[in-house]
Amino acid sequence: MVLHRDGEENGKLDDAARAGWLYYIAGNTQDQIAAKLGVSRPSAQRLVSLAISERLIKFELDHPIARCLALGAELEKRFGLKLAEVVPTDRDHPDALYGVGHAAAVHLERFLKSPSPVTLGIGTGRTLKSAVDQMSSMECLHHKVVSVTGNIAPDGAAAFFSVIFNLADKTKARSYPLPFPVIASSVEEREILFRQPMIRSNMRLVDDARTIFVGIAGLGDKPPLLLDGFLSEADLDQLRKAGAIGEITGWTFDERGDLIHGLTNDRVMSVPLPNLTDKMCIAVAVGQSKLQAIRAAITKPLVNGLITDEATAEALL
Repeated sequence: MVLHRDGEENGKLDDAARAGWLYYIAGNTQDQIAAKLGVSRPSAQRLVSLAISERLIKFELDHPIARCLALGAELEKRFGLKLAEVVPTDRDHPDALYGVGHAAAVHLERFLKSPSPVTLGIGTGRTLKSAVDQMSSMECLHHKVVSVTGNIAPDGAAAFFSVIFNLADKTKARSYPLPFPVIASSVEEREILFRQPMIRSNMRLVDDARTIFVGIAGLGDKPPLLLDGFLSEADLDQLRKAGAIGEITGWTFDERGDLIHGLTNDRVMSVPLPNLTDKMCIAVAVGQSKLQAIRAAITKPLVNGLITDEATAEALL
């Protein structure tokens, strides 16, 4: 904290500066300040308030979170984001998801505390699963949670990193999954599935969602879509040759944030990425392996919100 006199030496500002120092630096109570300055307690309170209103006092937050707040503000400014939340990085475990997951859990809870009925769109992924796992149990019977991507694994089982069921269990909100894989086996299969009335109904619910949470993945070594069986090695090789560097809910894009023409995007079963004019699309993503994909997604932009960690934010800036 720094005291500024502004060159104005009148007695009232002098007293305000002294009161501010006694309160914020020396840790005196307002009763103690009143006694030391020979004024009443209400006068001491007014002097402390005057020190703030006249900007005689400026605060410097001496805490690691201050750096994160500054990084978040800079991300919002540079990339035009509506939300940028940055959490400290665990230097011993730089790829740990817990901190970012906890921050995302706080935002999910805040959104779902709305007394008015809302519809929330939700993607899939390891980081989002960490977020939902850390949420407190809530009673949100008046809300709807709709998946923006398929929730079935290639073998027909429920996808392990699908979070809509976990979120519904935590909140008791009505849940609307998309009961098919992230990527269909063929264009024909995709068209057949999309013609089903129930599927069309669930996908239309996404139009009502003003806020959507998604993950971002890179397409480097062993990307999630490959590990989870939605992509073959041949698919991945073709995508890389076409310039793909990342994906959101299965939609692959290049370093400019442009969707890859054809290839697996012709078979993606996810809801189209949202128009950001009237929606918040918040990405929860962290890590060096995702850096290029995150940068492309927030530059295009494909998302207008980001929850990440300090190391990732520093690299993006």
